[in-house]
Amino acid sequence: MSPKPIFREVIHPPLWLIAFLYFMLYSLVLAIWAAFDDAIALNAFAIATVLGLLIIYLARSSITIDGKELRVGKAHIPLQYLGDSEIVSKKNFGIARTRGADPAAYLALTFWISEGVKIEVRDERDPTPYWLISTRKGEELLRALKS
Repeated sequence: MSPKPIFREVIHPPLWLIAFLYFMLYSLVLAIWAAFDDAIALNAFAIATVLGLLIIYLARSSITIDGKELRVGKAHIPLQYLGDSEIVSKKNFGIARTRGADPAAYLALTFWISEGVKIEVRDERDPTPYWLISTRKGEELLRALKS
């Protein structure tokens, strides 16, 4: 059993993205209904609803610090291998995640969050220089890393 988390943030897709997703899926259902009969359209509606829920579930991510390691989604690293960390402002985050990014860096990004944290990796066996993480709670994340 893992220890109680010191820090936890679950990032869900925003409402506008969910609405856009369902608009696209139900537009497809409407096209199917126009071309075929009601029974096929009802099946397409059910499939689109389940598919939308699955996409929403898979689009969420979590950041957890439990005192021993940092977990971002399925990736994890022991805290002992983490170096300096800094908040990357909205102004600099766009550059940091595109042309300013190191190709060897671990990028845990969500396109709907425009700020984050950059955490240096200090492990001679790991070629990853740093982790760049999208987060809405950068200050809290840094405090948890330092505790």
